[in-house]
Amino acid sequence: MSRILITGANGFVGPHIARALDVAGDEVHGIGLGAPPAGVELAGWQGFDLLEVASLEDAVSQVRPDAVVHLAGQSSAAASFADPGGTFRVNVEGTRLLLDVVGRLAPRARILMVSSSEVYGPQPENTRVREEAPCRPVSPYASSKAEAERVSLDRARETGLDVVVARAFGHAGPGQAPRFVLPSFAQQIAAIESGSAEPCLRVGNLEVTRDLSDVRDVARAYAALLRRGRSGAVYNVCRGAGVRLAEVVASLVAQARVPVRVETDPARLRPADVPWLVGDPALIARDTGWSVEIPLEATLRDVLEEWRARAGG
Repeated sequence: MSRILITGANGFVGPHIARALDVAGDEVHGIGLGAPPAGVELAGWQGFDLLEVASLEDAVSQVRPDAVVHLAGQSSAAASFADPGGTFRVNVEGTRLLLDVVGRLAPRARILMVSSSEVYGPQPENTRVREEAPCRPVSPYASSKAEAERVSLDRARETGLDVVVARAFGHAGPGQAPRFVLPSFAQQIAAIESGSAEPCLRVGNLEVTRDLSDVRDVARAYAALLRRGRSGAVYNVCRGAGVRLAEVVASLVAQARVPVRVETDPARLRPADVPWLVGDPALIARDTGWSVEIPLEATLRDVLEEWRARAGG
């Protein structure tokens, strides 16, 4: 059994990785802003602020973790355009502070730094990007994640900290906030079905291709990287196949119980976007044996059913 500390454990991915680790027999502790996640058994929970050293020191000194899964931060590329400074503070400076504290109080702990495929920026169509590709971020969020990666890997080289970086491509599933694209679509459709909204699905740019996985598969990937990832390595966490958002919307609309029309909402368009972003999962498959298991159609169905339940449908 390992003692594992998850930062941001009450976010979207946190409860899923906590369940995966608990099933594997680990002792899972969580820290995050506000209340602990519902429906998850944790060995311990503390409220914390990633930018407060005393808060971090208290959590790490109490748990003395064997491993840390670093999820906490500002996770929306769209929101980062409204507050780039705040995004950099929490994603870069917060990561730096966490590395400092873990280095002093739990220097043997493995740190899984969860980054994002957004660091790659635009890629040639019909390609699968590999980990050695240069980073060309086009949003403040992506830039903050690229810098957090650099800080983490530099610190590992300088001090011997055991750091593994996971570059997560798009993922969805139960529990995701509607500020993200798939649950936004599902929430709108559920509201239309319940009669509380007009039969119009408002969307942003659908002419982009993304590599989408289920959050439960992503949680398994993080657990696999904690155990079998190579120290100092960067891993794509992805399906390895692209889907246009227009196809995702068509699938959700086809599942709707009432007719739904689709309209572009200028307010949902990003100042900058990446037309094509598909990853190559060969490295994580080789080093850990992980691959996706859940079909995208099952993820879409589960997300839509979740929002139907919330809408009382």
